[in-house]
Amino acid sequence: MAGEFAGKVAMITGAAGNLGSAVSRRFADGGAKLILVERSADKLNALATQLGVECLIQTADLGDLAAVDAVVAAAEAHYGKIDILVHTVGGYASGQPVHAVDLQVLEHMFNLNVRPVYVTCGRVARHMIEKNVAGKIVVVLARSGLKGSTNHGAYTASKAAAQRIMESLSAEVRDKGINVNGVLPSTIDTPPNREAMPNADFSKWVTPDDLANSIAFLASDAAKALHGVSLEVYNRA
Repeated sequence: MAGEFAGKVAMITGAAGNLGSAVSRRFADGGAKLILVERSADKLNALATQLGVECLIQTADLGDLAAVDAVVAAAEAHYGKIDILVHTVGGYASGQPVHAVDLQVLEHMFNLNVRPVYVTCGRVARHMIEKNVAGKIVVVLARSGLKGSTNHGAYTASKAAAQRIMESLSAEVRDKGINVNGVLPSTIDTPPNREAMPNADFSKWVTPDDLANSIAFLASDAAKALHGVSLEVYNRA
């Protein structure tokens, strides 16, 4: 039986990461054709071999406008369209108090968590408008963006900014048949997080597969009435 994404083309950014690979598997299992985007071609080739489905592999700096335009052009040439974008790219860094004015960490967080959302989601949305695609865009955000915390001013601000971009894009394209939504995970159960917090109760964390299922819901027709939603996926953390 065909999966719920049969006939759809899904672009996954950060595809070879801990979350991105789970998302890629979920859409592969759902029957989608995939565009896998990551900085490392070796990681993407290994992932594509594991998935065993049709994949277009692209390496790109997703904060670079020309690089993202090249990915979109390659997708158009190969598949003709992009139906779904799942943007998983992002990162974390703690910092000093705001009064220390650590511009290096501020710029790093905004270059990692804000610029790629603005550029990648914006360019893919433009493709969907130009190709008259009733598409779905899902952005991985973070619960940390809801409230500031000590020594995390740059990180929490970057995640809040990414959320505002998602909401703004949603308002701009919803009347064009495009759904833009986000997921807000708590701590994700990944090897790096376990290493960083060895005494935590891992059973309370959200797993990559849990998040992948939530993302798949937002990318499905079942979520066609949702626009600008930040879906909280916390488990018990």
